Amino acid sequence: MDSDDALVPPRLQPGDRVRLVSPASFPTVAGIEEARQILSSWGLRVEAGEHALDQFGFMAGTDVDRLADLNDALRDPGVRAVVTTRGGAGAYRIVDGIDFEAARRDPKPVVGFSDITNIHLALWQHSRVVGLHGMVFGVTGEATRRALMTTEPIVLHRDPAARSAAVAVDGVASGFLIGGNLGAIAGQVGAGMPSLDGGILFFESLAGDVASLDQVLFQLTASGALDGVRGIVIGHLTPISGAVEDSPPAEIVELLQERLGRLGVPILGGLPLGHDPDPLVVPLGTTAFVDTAAGTLTVAPGVR
Repeated sequence: MDSDDALVPPRLQPGDRVRLVSPASFPTVAGIEEARQILSSWGLRVEAGEHALDQFGFMAGTDVDRLADLNDALRDPGVRAVVTTRGGAGAYRIVDGIDFEAARRDPKPVVGFSDITNIHLALWQHSRVVGLHGMVFGVTGEATRRALMTTEPIVLHRDPAARSAAVAVDGVASGFLIGGNLGAIAGQVGAGMPSLDGGILFFESLAGDVASLDQVLFQLTASGALDGVRGIVIGHLTPISGAVEDSPPAEIVELLQERLGRLGVPILGGLPLGHDPDPLVVPLGTTAFVDTAAGTLTVAPGVR
């Protein structure tokens, strides 16, 4: 498998319609307004799905409502990009109902990260549509604008100060980039996880304790989900309520190095992707090139 069969959406143009949807959990009114203002400043026409905002907050609304909003956006030929309002939890509950034929018929970028990883993986598995791991806030907003509205390659550089930067296996590798949030990736094993054969696995994590991280890595390696992977790139390892922060960073690095180093493929940690403030953005499904000596991940554009 490679990226030759990827469906790359057209890049956005000023005046295009984009739709805000909430397929995982729901944002605040202020969050919706901030996204609307940022996207409008790019010259885009912004609209919100009927259930994009729910006054009752986190995980409110029904799976039927959230799925309907997503499918409506995928089916509407006038909508040129689908921007998720936040991650959270719940996207895995609706992935089987996504209109994959509509996604194949009219490829458009779906923007989101964290729990939205479930949707990215499902769209790649069933439709081969390229997605965008990112959001539209802060520094991320400008990075997302470039990724949606230009056809420039994305080049990310290792941050030597990042927690995951010490995880390393030297080498170079190329293949289609796939992944996202580590917990969501592991949750797809046995439930529609795409093949990683010929791919570069990217992951970031809202990490709990070291034992939980060990279980996730064991699941991925022992299940065969990582068979055929050509390289691994790692973003932020963000603590949950200080759980990982209270553990020695060396223990985390040692665990990742031991579990993933067995694969014998290049590993590049320390990339500015994930849950930390102002993470950057990366296409999912296009060809990526990892160079550990240069400390770079170069990814072909996610739009054409």
